[in-house]
Amino acid sequence: MPKMKTKKGAAKRFKARGSGSIKRSKAFLRHILTKKTTKRKRGLRGTLTIHASNEPSIRAMLPYA
Repeated sequence: MPKMKTKKGAAKRFKARGSGSIKRSKAFLRHILTKKTTKRKRGLRGTLTIHASNEPSIRAMLPYA
């Protein structure tokens, strides 16, 4: 069997924690930041755990995570 390839787009967006859960960052904080309030941008900081319904598909994209 050849090695499985990692989906590079998913690898840039998701990281596996030591516990095995997968973390993600929040959206809407990449560009066009001048029109967004400081409070809104502050709320978009940090990371979250992915939702359980999305976990199987993300794990399939990250076979070695």
